[in-house]
Amino acid sequence: MYDVLIIGSGAAGLTLALSLPETCEIAILSKSIVTEGSTFYAQGGISAVLDQYDTLESHSQDTLNAGAGLCKKEIVDFTVSQGKAAIEWLQKAYVPFTYTEKNNLHLTQEGGHSHRRVAHADDATGQAIENSLVSQIQSRPNIHLFEHHIAIDLITRRKLRLKENRCVGAYVFDKKQQKVHTFKANFTIIATGGASKVYLYTSNPDGSSGDGIAMAWRAGCRVGNMEFMQFHPTCLYHPHAKSSLITEAVRGEGGILRLPDGTRFMPKFDPRAELAPRDIVARAIDHEMKRLGIDCVYLDISHKPKTFIKKHFPNIYKKCLSFGYDMAKEAIPVVPAAHYTCGGVMVDQQGQTDIEHLYCIGEAAFTGLHGANRMASNSLLECIVFGHATSQSIIKKLAKHYTDTQIPAWDDSRVTDSDEQVVINHNWDEIRRFMWDYVGIVRTTKRLQRAQRRIQLLLQEIDDYYCNFYISADLIELRNLSIVAQLIIESALSRPESRGLHYTLDYPNADPNLALMDTILDPITL
Repeated sequence: MYDVLIIGSGAAGLTLALSLPETCEIAILSKSIVTEGSTFYAQGGISAVLDQYDTLESHSQDTLNAGAGLCKKEIVDFTVSQGKAAIEWLQKAYVPFTYTEKNNLHLTQEGGHSHRRVAHADDATGQAIENSLVSQIQSRPNIHLFEHHIAIDLITRRKLRLKENRCVGAYVFDKKQQKVHTFKANFTIIATGGASKVYLYTSNPDGSSGDGIAMAWRAGCRVGNMEFMQFHPTCLYHPHAKSSLITEAVRGEGGILRLPDGTRFMPKFDPRAELAPRDIVARAIDHEMKRLGIDCVYLDISHKPKTFIKKHFPNIYKKCLSFGYDMAKEAIPVVPAAHYTCGGVMVDQQGQTDIEHLYCIGEAAFTGLHGANRMASNSLLECIVFGHATSQSIIKKLAKHYTDTQIPAWDDSRVTDSDEQVVINHNWDEIRRFMWDYVGIVRTTKRLQRAQRRIQLLLQEIDDYYCNFYISADLIELRNLSIVAQLIIESALSRPESRGLHYTLDYPNADPNLALMDTILDPITL
C-alpha cells in the first residue's frame, strides 16, 4: 500500500514525487529503465521569461498565437507565470544548464517565440533534467522505483461495484518476472507521456504508446483534442537514425531549410520562415516533398563557424557525424516525424481528472496550455509547473482517512499461452502504417473514414486476443495503441476545419465558429 502511485518516470512524475513530503510513501513505475522516456531525449530546452527585455505577456501571447485560438488563457498565464520559479527549482536540483561567460543562463530562441527565452543544457536538456531528478529521487528513502513495470489498467471503486468512486491503484505487469502485481494507492498519477508511437515515423522512444491516455479512457475519463498530433519538422533522415531529432534550436541559431538543389523555401510559406510554428514548417516540408517526389529536405547551418556549431550542438554534431554527415560542412537531410500529443486526458489546473484521486500530468494530460499546436520548449515547462501544482492538491488531502478498499488479485485462470505472436506484430505494424498514411500531417475525410473502418476491425481483433491469452508487454502496448488511434481518428473527423496541427484538404480554412471548440470525447460515446 502506497500513499501515491506515479505511473511514469519522466520530468512530470519525478517533479511531483520530489515535491511531496518525505513522510509520503511513493511508488514510481517505469516501463523500461528509469531514463528511457521522452524527457531524456528532449533536446531544445525549457522556456521561461528570464531576460530583462522579455515579458510574461509576450510569452503568453506567443503561446496563444501558436495554439491557433484553442489555448485556455488562464492556464497559459498560470504556466508562464511559474516559469522563472521552475527554472530556479531545477537549478537547485543541480541541473547543469548552459551559462554565458558572465554566468547568466544562456538563452536561445525557437519557433514561435518572439524573444530568446529557452534555457538549455547544451543540446541535451532533457537528459540533463532527467539525470538530475533521478539523482534526487535515489536519495529519498520514501520513494520506491520499479523499473521494467508497465501498468495494465487502473483500479477504481466503480469497477469493483462499490460506492464513492475513486481510483485506488493499478494492476501492473512486471516485465522481468512476467507476473501481474496489484499496486494499491490512495492517489494515482498518470505521467506516462504521449502517443506518437501510433505513427510509423516518430522522434519518440518506443514507450510512447499512449498507455496513460488509454487507461484513463477505459476507466471513465474524458479525453480532449486528440486530433492535434504535432509533427516535429526536422528529424535526421537516415535508415539507421532511429528517433534522431534535430532540435528546433538549430533553426533558432540560423539554420536554413533547403531543397536538394539548395533553394530556400520557407519564406514563401510564412514571413517567419524557419522560425514559424512547427505545424507550418512541417506542412511546408511535407508539401515540398510531395510536390517534388523527394525523400527529404535539407537543414543547413554550415554557414556558421565550426566552433560555434560544436559549442552549441555538441551532441547533435556527434550524432550526425556518426551517420556520415558533417553539419559544419554540409546540409543534413531531415524529414518530419510524429513528436508530441497536444491533447490527452482532461484535467483541471491541478491535474485532477474526472475520477477522484486520479491525476494526470505531462504530455498525457490535456490542460489547455497547447491548444491546437504546442510552442517549442513549453512541454518541459508544463511538466515542472503541473508536477508542483498537483503535489499541492495531494498534500491537502493526504491527512484524510479513506475507506479501505479490498482489491481482488489479477485473475488469469481462464486464459492460455498464445502461439500467434505474429498477430501482435502484424496489427502493431498495420496501425502505425495506416495512421501515417491516412491520419498524418495532411488529412482528408475519405482517408479518415478508411482509418476509422480499419481501426474498428482491429479493436475487435485485439480485444478478442486480450481476453483469451496471457498478458505480455507487447500486447498491453498494442491494446493501448489501438485505443489511442481510435481517439485520434474520431477527434479528427469531429473537426470540419483546418486549425493548428489538424489540416484537412476538405476544409482547408479555419472556421471562426469553431475557434473556441475543444473536441471532447466521452467514454460512453464510442
